Amino acid sequence: MEVKISRMRTRCTVFVLKYLEVDDYKYEFRNMSVSFDKALLSLRGLSLGDAFGEQFFNPRSRELIPSRQLPEGVWDWTDDTAMAISLVEVLRDFGVIVQDELSQRFAQRYRLEPNRGYGGGAHFLLTQMEKPGDWRRLSSQLFAGGSYGNGASMRVAPLGGFFAGEPERAAFEAQKSAVVTHFHDEGQAGAMAVAVAASLAGSDRQFHFYEFLSYVLECIPDSLVKKKIELASEIQPGNLSEAISKLGTGKQVSAQDTVPFCLWCAANNLYDYEEALWQTVSGLGDCDTTCAIVGGIVALSAGSLPPEWLKRRESLPDI
Repeated sequence: MEVKISRMRTRCTVFVLKYLEVDDYKYEFRNMSVSFDKALLSLRGLSLGDAFGEQFFNPRSRELIPSRQLPEGVWDWTDDTAMAISLVEVLRDFGVIVQDELSQRFAQRYRLEPNRGYGGGAHFLLTQMEKPGDWRRLSSQLFAGGSYGNGASMRVAPLGGFFAGEPERAAFEAQKSAVVTHFHDEGQAGAMAVAVAASLAGSDRQFHFYEFLSYVLECIPDSLVKKKIELASEIQPGNLSEAISKLGTGKQVSAQDTVPFCLWCAANNLYDYEEALWQTVSGLGDCDTTCAIVGGIVALSAGSLPPEWLKRRESLPDI
């Protein structure tokens, strides 16, 4: 069933009323200014993590990890941030994920800056998405059954911020956002897990490690991603070497090899952005994406970002 939306504008605040039930949910008025502020905070945290993690593909920067010295120079962000910006713009304009609109914004931003580090599958998809709705054919055909890569997960944390405190709703909208490029169930499950984690992090309550991961597990479907998050919940907080060996750190660029480690790092450090990112990057692997995911989640629970780090990150466009 398609969700119908009516809008009422009052000065600077947009309220969205969705008055049809979808999958047993009935949603009430939403204060879009509050939701959007949290989405922007998560986007800033995601982009900072993305740009930070990208520096450590350079072997010289890896030497800085034990002493926790920040890499010099400007930290450029990558496709993780570019796609997250498009997602946030759709939430700003519609209050929900509108899949045709999201696919077109992904493609438009890709055409403007195709050298942001997009993977091969993304290059193929985004060059072929010429019309709204093209994603329905293209996404399912990619890799003969759809992608289970980590691309839908890397961009989705701001959606969880937008639906802060509504983890089930965040999971629902995250799946809608994922299928545009990731038709495989694992690719969608990864995005749902990250969005739920961000929704919890952006809520008003505080969580300890096990409680946080337990809530995430309640909101995602059976999958390899879920099994490995269950495994993550059994690894003692702080046991980084075991987390790396059992969960993976994104070297396979799959959702199931990326998201569980990210949620383990985030759950360990929900209220310390810098510690969360240093622990995450210590796992190396696909470190721009792992740091983007963790950064987008922990920005919401920590509530602020380190100014010295922000000075180094490439500026974001106005949104």
